[in-house]
Amino acid sequence: MSSLGDTSMSGRNDIAIIQSCFACQQSSAERLAAIMISRSYAHRSVVANMGDPSSHLYLVAEGAVVAEIYSFDGQQAQLTRHGSGEIFGAYPEEATHRSAFAACGATRLLAAPTQKLADLATVDGDVARGVANLLARQLDLVLDRMAARIGLSATGRFYRALLQLADSDGRIQPAPVIAALAVSVHTTRETASRALASVVRRGIVERQADGLHIVSRRMLEELII
Repeated sequence: MSSLGDTSMSGRNDIAIIQSCFACQQSSAERLAAIMISRSYAHRSVVANMGDPSSHLYLVAEGAVVAEIYSFDGQQAQLTRHGSGEIFGAYPEEATHRSAFAACGATRLLAAPTQKLADLATVDGDVARGVANLLARQLDLVLDRMAARIGLSATGRFYRALLQLADSDGRIQPAPVIAALAVSVHTTRETASRALASVVRRGIVERQADGLHIVSRRMLEELII
């Protein structure tokens, strides 16, 4: 772990990430960076257990975090997935984690103590607006994902997830872990593998040494049904 309130290259990069995500002035981003801690996690590492005290608001700087619960019979279910630029945790007051959280791929989080963040928001309007906008966008994303789970087929959900992972050039680097991506869209690894093989065979997606390339975004979008 390292404080972000320094002059290192990593610190400057994180200030830029904070400024972009919170849509705030650099001075406000620097104030936020001063109270944040960078935490790195390997794939499937535990970020928090259900029932643990929740005393931070987390910003996903790299990778992703999945929220998971377990039923009484031990079955695992994924509630949601938080990707880069999204937030989760406690705000404006400390609370208790209502689910378990685990890293999906190599993940880095910027953690702001809930009380310090709330105090900063009361004196810095830019920070307050940034937090409010992030929370509003987060709610919209959750509702959008819920609608997709209800209205789309398993393969449609998988193709939609591929599109969401791709950059502006249609590249997904590194290649997603199919089993993890399948869980994130509530389907089986076998179904996800068959769905990927189908679009690769049709030339819609290419396998590359360092990941995947969506050759035709339009054709993949047409399969989201």
